[in-house]
Amino acid sequence: MHNPTHKYELYGIGAALLDTEIEVSDSDLQALGVDKGVMTLVDDSRQQQLVDDLKNHMVTASRACGGSGANTVIGASYFGLRTFYSCKVANDDNGTFYRDNLTAAGVAYPQVLQNADSGNTGKCLVLITPDAERSMNTYLGISADLSVNELDRDALAQSRWAYIEGYLVSSPTGRAAAIALREQAEAGGVKTALSLSDPMMVQLFHDGLKEMIGGGVDLLFCNREEALKYCNTDSLEEAAQELRNHCNAFAITLGANGALLWDGEQETRVASPRVKAIDTNGAGDMFAGAFLFGINRGKSFAEAGELACRAAAQVVSQYGPRLRPEQHKELLEQAANA
Repeated sequence: MHNPTHKYELYGIGAALLDTEIEVSDSDLQALGVDKGVMTLVDDSRQQQLVDDLKNHMVTASRACGGSGANTVIGASYFGLRTFYSCKVANDDNGTFYRDNLTAAGVAYPQVLQNADSGNTGKCLVLITPDAERSMNTYLGISADLSVNELDRDALAQSRWAYIEGYLVSSPTGRAAAIALREQAEAGGVKTALSLSDPMMVQLFHDGLKEMIGGGVDLLFCNREEALKYCNTDSLEEAAQELRNHCNAFAITLGANGALLWDGEQETRVASPRVKAIDTNGAGDMFAGAFLFGINRGKSFAEAGELACRAAAQVVSQYGPRLRPEQHKELLEQAANA
């Protein structure tokens, strides 16, 4: 299935955010007025206020180029896929850091990223509590203006899969870019995948996500809570049935309980390895990256799901939203020997 006629195997679009992870307590979250376990959009002054209030926590802070879609594409790239990513950075230090990070991970990006506009590159403050839950406060900065200008039609036409980050639904221009990408992909025979991204996004922007999905994507990624909210039900079985109307296949992640997969014909459950979770940030992104790698390499949904569960389990058992480059190779070796 390794088709050299595609220049890229995965073309992603999403926000470009510089992640700063900080360890906090539940009482810190309450004192700061931060909603636990979800992504909240904030303005620059609110984010700066949080950073000031957390000054004494910053010793454990680590900086990484992130954004959900970027984590997925970078993970897929380290596994071995040829990848491309559309996003928007500003011509500031963080923008340079971000581009360098993409290049180091082997991810190509549109030429327009080199001629960045002035402004602020987006930032995400990721607060990690002792139960490993991540609570995110995101200042989108220039990412809020991501638009069709950041699409590269030639790169998309030469891609096998297009992957859309659901968070784009919160920005009118980002949503329009996501829809344009899906429509171009469909017209060019490029397979489409989309992630619902976050329960809060599903709750606040349900209709916008529906618009992004259109007549249905080839592959939908979501977690249990997102699936239930999107389908407006309390039953996972009902949600799994309803989701079939919006996609040709899906992967619903169930945290420590693995994942529920549907390949268009049959449903499969895959288990997750037992690990001690210390930081859930990036788990769903890594799942999607590993899964897309697997199916691009001709693996069955069950095989791709097992690799994806292993990769996500590895992410939650360490700090940071991504794995170190060498850990991807180790996971592939484990899968080969399994």
